[in-house]
Amino acid sequence: MTDSKEAKGQRLGPLDEEELIAGGTRYFIKGLGFRPTYSFKDIAGGPGHGSRVLMLQLLFLVLFTVILVVVLVKVSKVPSYQEQKQAKQMINNKMNQLKNGIGRLCRPCSWDWTLFQRNCYFFSNSKLNWSNSVTACQEMRAQLVVIKSVEEQNFLQLSSKNRGPTWMGLSDLKKEGVWHWLDGSHLWFRFTKYWLPGEPNNDGKEDCAEFRGDGWNDGKCEREKFWICKKPAASCSNI
Repeated sequence: MTDSKEAKGQRLGPLDEEELIAGGTRYFIKGLGFRPTYSFKDIAGGPGHGSRVLMLQLLFLVLFTVILVVVLVKVSKVPSYQEQKQAKQMINNKMNQLKNGIGRLCRPCSWDWTLFQRNCYFFSNSKLNWSNSVTACQEMRAQLVVIKSVEEQNFLQLSSKNRGPTWMGLSDLKKEGVWHWLDGSHLWFRFTKYWLPGEPNNDGKEDCAEFRGDGWNDGKCEREKFWICKKPAASCSNI
């Protein structure tokens, strides 16, 4: 061993000591001769490396925070099962209220019926014989039209004029020459003026009355013609 090495060994003394050198702090373990070759400077990676690592860590933390906030916002906007159930119940309640409101609206006649003087009239688009016309009206809870006033007669005559021959609820099927309405009432004398000239003539057993042009005519009941039903209009007094 050289003198310089001996002198250096004497300075160490009996205990392990740290020696500060220009390259950083190095450790010496007595008796082992172990000398690590790295320093705090080496671990830091040189000037500026620590600050870059810190910046990357901060950037990662910011990105993670942003992503977490976005996920939380998305999740908060998705309604829970209970909220969906409550929303569905609310919609059903509103629909029921709307249906009830529509049901309470008063319409005296159905959509395809015509209102006139508190009665509803159905003008057919199809043709039937007189007997089937009676049945068709009954199935609609109505009656093949029975005329009760001059105003009603004028309304029906005008409405059927451009349609062609149209059945009414008048016939002499029970007794020839004795005309009865379907409700059992006799034909009033004041209505006989609506027969067309020369009618009723019972030409070839014509027992059912029809609207034809500007007046009435007796026709064969088995012939198919248009028809008119009549029923009372609905009351709106309770609305």
